[in-house]
Amino acid sequence: MNFFNKLYRFTSSWTGTIIIVLFLIFFVVQSFVIPSGSMKRTMQIGDFLFAKKFSYGIPTPMLPWFNIKLVPDFNNNGHLIEGPKPQREDIVIFLYPMDGKTHFVKRCVATGGDEIIYQDKHLYIHFTEGDEYIRTNYPSEKIKKFRDKLWVDNPYMDKYPGIQYEPTTRTAFENLIGLPNDMSPVYVKELGPVLYTSRSGIDMNAFYKKVEEDDYYMIGDNRDNSSDSRFWGAVPYRNVIGKPWFIYFSFDSETKTVRWDRLGTFVDDIQYEQPRY
Repeated sequence: MNFFNKLYRFTSSWTGTIIIVLFLIFFVVQSFVIPSGSMKRTMQIGDFLFAKKFSYGIPTPMLPWFNIKLVPDFNNNGHLIEGPKPQREDIVIFLYPMDGKTHFVKRCVATGGDEIIYQDKHLYIHFTEGDEYIRTNYPSEKIKKFRDKLWVDNPYMDKYPGIQYEPTTRTAFENLIGLPNDMSPVYVKELGPVLYTSRSGIDMNAFYKKVEEDDYYMIGDNRDNSSDSRFWGAVPYRNVIGKPWFIYFSFDSETKTVRWDRLGTFVDDIQYEQPRY
């Protein structure tokens, strides 16, 4: 009884409260806000959410706002305790590989060994498990054959209604042609005529990428309005932080209103629903 009294007094003190809060931030949950429209329709700008930091192991603790590691990276993989790795289809919170500080939220579309062919409005993936895996797990109408193997066209769009391509605006495919990116220009005759000649003189109608082992290709659900792995590369495990958990507040800055219907919703549930506008 004496122990519990001391524990109660400690947790009720300022010191105890700070230690408990820091423990939760370092190892359990952390608050994030969605700053951009790259996941629009699945997650909206102004969604405030808690992230599960234990979904993929325990990231090396860092001082909030300063991104200073509090302990050495003993495992040399950005995690104090290694855990499960991101899976295809997961929505993942991670540190932007170009600076290692900014938090991004995207969907993992491919993992190590997977091959990607990207064309306007189409994301073709050849999964590393091979053709038989693809035949077994995907309907024939979504499967195409080229480069002597099977590819799945937009494999996740039927499952997650929030994934979209913009019908009218400048597309990510056009941006890839004019901007530095992580993909190689290729010509695939089964995908139609030559569309462009790259700056290196390659006739092309698509872009290609094979994901490096132990890396994860992250692309926003708002496919034509997302700065993602197509532009700056795959995400290594060391940059993975966790998974979005639930939305505790949501504010629409354009209409200056609270999105009451999103409060208390779990991201794992809302991603399967028709988008809430």
